[in-house]
Amino acid sequence: MSLEVRQLTKIYGPQKALDNVSFQADKGQVLGFLGPNGAGKSTTMKIATGFLIPDFGDVKVNGISVLKHPKEVSRLIGYLPEHNPLYLDMYIKEFLHFIGGLYGMSGNALKNRTSELIDLCGLEVEAHKRIGQLSKGYRQRVGLAKALIHDPEVIILDEPTTGLDPNQLVEIRKLIKNISQNKTMILSTHIMQEVEAICEKVVIINRGKIVASDLLKNLKLDGGNSLLTLETEEELQLEWFENLGKVRYLGSSKNAISIAVQDAALSRKEIMTILQEQNLSLVSLQQQERTLESIFQQITEA
Repeated sequence: MSLEVRQLTKIYGPQKALDNVSFQADKGQVLGFLGPNGAGKSTTMKIATGFLIPDFGDVKVNGISVLKHPKEVSRLIGYLPEHNPLYLDMYIKEFLHFIGGLYGMSGNALKNRTSELIDLCGLEVEAHKRIGQLSKGYRQRVGLAKALIHDPEVIILDEPTTGLDPNQLVEIRKLIKNISQNKTMILSTHIMQEVEAICEKVVIINRGKIVASDLLKNLKLDGGNSLLTLETEEELQLEWFENLGKVRYLGSSKNAISIAVQDAALSRKEIMTILQEQNLSLVSLQQQERTLESIFQQITEA
């Protein structure tokens, strides 16, 4: 089972929210869908789940078009939106029974599925409470159970860990990894640590366009596998270092830069030569392996 996004375009007045967006998510692989605020992440997911109609393009789940067969596709997708709408006056079991009924579930099948999800999502100790009495972390668990009640093949999670404390983050990560083993899962977030902890594949969208799509391990190697940060007492010119790799200023000062390089040892020697040629005073030269955060900044700031 896979989810295929094909050439999605969505226009709001003068703004093109999505511009020919295409990517694919496959079964058993968590795909991290990243982008700055306003980049088009939520618009893409709302189209994929049938809440929005694109101006052009389509989304297919196992070859079935969400535009042509929305009801059929809705049964294949589980969706946890960013703001996680829940009925706060309902008890957990009552709420899950209600949601299951909307999907045509009933009787022992619904009862057994509800019990299974309460156990899977770690809701046993809170099952006697109304949803409004739950903490943020447990409400997210209820939202995840809601998305899973009809046993969908594709699961889309929009910012599922926002507002959680460190302990809740660890628990939700484990839960997502466990569920994803036999599902197609898309995780949308702006928290890089979450993606590095959970996802194997990454798609990055910026200003409505896909700017990167690959396995996370490949992205870290592409365009340089190390990051050198250089600081001097004098102002630096980016063009002095452009032959070494992708270079940018750090912060508002022009005294510090980062350079993504292939060969860190060779590049350090070349940097020292440049410093001598330009008569610059070195403050620091540090090396670190490329992280998803540094890759994201380089791609989306371009």
